[in-house]
Amino acid sequence: MRIATWNVNSVNARLETVLRWFEEAKPDVACLQEIKCVDEKFPAEAFERLGYNVAVHGQKSYNGVAILSKAPLEDVTRGLPHLSDTGDETDEQARYLEAVVSGPQPVRVASIYLPNGNPLGSEKFAYKLAWMARLHRHAERLLALEEPFALVGDYNVIPEPRDAEFPKNWVDDALFQPESRSAFRALKNLGLTEAYMQADGAPGAYTFWDYQAGAWQRNNGIRIDHALLSPQAADLLRGVSIHRDVRSWDKPSDHVPLVVELDV
Repeated sequence: MRIATWNVNSVNARLETVLRWFEEAKPDVACLQEIKCVDEKFPAEAFERLGYNVAVHGQKSYNGVAILSKAPLEDVTRGLPHLSDTGDETDEQARYLEAVVSGPQPVRVASIYLPNGNPLGSEKFAYKLAWMARLHRHAERLLALEEPFALVGDYNVIPEPRDAEFPKNWVDDALFQPESRSAFRALKNLGLTEAYMQADGAPGAYTFWDYQAGAWQRNNGIRIDHALLSPQAADLLRGVSIHRDVRSWDKPSDHVPLVVELDV
């Protein structure tokens, strides 16, 4: 089972590019982020023609996540579950979608678009950390199920200096703050495996290049798209690939797909 994650930066604006990649890469499951449309505007028919079942949790003009799967999707959860002690029950941003991919060995997957958090010192940074705390608590509950699952998506966190071509450029950015990195590390320390680091771990494996200042041409990239696996899924890990070439296509997203292969 090949599970992809890709922040497409508007699925309708880049539909031709996205469909081209689907036709070439043929992922079994794909988790998309920042689709930037409501559910009704998601181009579901285009993906259904390629043989995918579609689940969407959208939002007008911003955010939005989707899961596309060749196998049927079950137990679909739209939105990161609320916890009574977090004080954020009014959160309406479409950033989390979870479903079980059915089959002889079902696998639970989640498409995650974690908040950016900039600028520092603002409510947006506080929201980022609160959202990560909610994700931490939800991951604890999922781990208690003792089943294969993959939490994949745009985490908007640069885990280590080695995950940026120019780390000094990010010291004042929410993606590289000690609090953000600590929360990501705490999430992994629950017992989750970061798929790329387990399968490869080589530095320079970036998944994002900004549109500005020739970042792609200068390889001014960062690694912020991640796949965290439960112990049961980590035991099935066969490999991870980053489809870097997609960033050079016409009308590219500023992110590229990350693909995790499980022996399912």
